Amino acid sequence: MSLNDLPGMARTLECAALSMRTTLITGAAIVLLSLCQNSTATSLGQVAGQAPPVATFKAGVDLVRVAAVVRDRKGRFVQDLSARDFEVTDSGLAKPIADFRSDVTGVSVALLFDVSGSMEGQLEHAREAARHILSWLDTRDEAAVFTFDTQLDQRMPFTAGLKSLPDTMSTVVPFGATSLHDAIALTAKHAAEREGRRRAVVVLTDGDDNTSRLTPAEVAAVASEIDVPVYIFGIVPSIDNPAEETATPGAERSALAGALTDLAAATGGHTVMASTPGQRSIAAREIVDELRHQYLIAFESSGTPGWHPLVVRARKKDLVVRARSGYVAGQSRPSL
Repeated sequence: MSLNDLPGMARTLECAALSMRTTLITGAAIVLLSLCQNSTATSLGQVAGQAPPVATFKAGVDLVRVAAVVRDRKGRFVQDLSARDFEVTDSGLAKPIADFRSDVTGVSVALLFDVSGSMEGQLEHAREAARHILSWLDTRDEAAVFTFDTQLDQRMPFTAGLKSLPDTMSTVVPFGATSLHDAIALTAKHAAEREGRRRAVVVLTDGDDNTSRLTPAEVAAVASEIDVPVYIFGIVPSIDNPAEETATPGAERSALAGALTDLAAATGGHTVMASTPGQRSIAAREIVDELRHQYLIAFESSGTPGWHPLVVRARKKDLVVRARSGYVAGQSRPSL
């Protein structure tokens, strides 16, 4: 209730008192009651057209949600695990699991295209990789399309059953500098709004960044805080791909093999580099498969402000778990 409602309430109470003291309903009393009702309606009408205030309540316990992928030593996904099969430590302290989900829900993927000048000659390969990702999504899933150079642009909002890139992507010409780190952080925040889904940001880039305000470590903190895995899909020629025989010595020192790889790992994602159509197709399928095999784990936050190192393990020692490396509690998070 707002202060503007108080005059209307006072008039309503006054009318009620007059009505109670009146023993005979006369024409004058009827008129008076009518006037009072109109006055109350006018008071309520002052907020008509505005959405009624929605009560919001802060939960007494803040839960931290973690998406975890489990593989065996041969790299195969492990299914049918329960909460009892996991151990969670927050800053070295064991945490009981408060909530656990293993059921398959829809996937929500934010495709983030690098369209800066360094992507000239590689953008068509990035579009091809994105089309492969979309081909592996089904009616349960949704995807959005973003582009960036020095700023982030939304080309397609999150759309269920998206199977093709928007027409605007066919006319994009790579140009300008690159704010890769900033764009990842902002896109992760968009993806975080897709509640109840297995969310991820897939960045199609050559890895160059020359104008971001945020460092890779700060971006990892932002994405980790909201539990959005970041997958770096490196679109590079064979000479810049460390996995290729034709790679130059400098390929091992590229951003894709260093800071960006650390960023992706810290969020629970990872980096893939693809130089051929076949590699791009395989990498796209692996990313979507991984999202479908996530376990969702929640535990109570310690509440102490700052960065909290986080470790998620399987009790079976022959299983490998990948999850984000920490979370931010309180207000000590990087600003955008």
